[in-house]
Amino acid sequence: MTDAQTVASPHSETEPHGDLCIRTLAMPADTNHNGDIFGGWLLSQMDVAGGIYAIKTTKARTATVAIEAMNFRKPVFVGDVVSVYASTVRIGRTSITVHLDAWVRRRRQSQSILVTDGNFTYVAIDDEGRPQVIDKGAISV
Repeated sequence: MTDAQTVASPHSETEPHGDLCIRTLAMPADTNHNGDIFGGWLLSQMDVAGGIYAIKTTKARTATVAIEAMNFRKPVFVGDVVSVYASTVRIGRTSITVHLDAWVRRRRQSQSILVTDGNFTYVAIDDEGRPQVIDKGAISV
């Protein structure tokens, strides 16, 4: 096995894929000055979901080190049910890159809509907060 392990991550704009890591309701307190859900709130939900996935996958404490390729495709509205799905993009020596998709289900609609996606990188850390090698034998993909 090489230093990095890559897992294919099929991307679909028609249906969610990956592991459901978080589901929450967009509330009025989460809005920006236009009355839409604040992008920072959605980014935060995605980071929480990605952290859950990274810890579950690596069996290690993790910290966010990078966010890349964020695509805010559609707005999120008050009352939308937001679901974040995660899949592995790459596992390196001390880090994991996770692809996250945020989907919403709007009130009185049955179909989910992809609203945001991006890649988040987490580094495995020890109790002192220093990077630690990911035990490839402990990985659950």
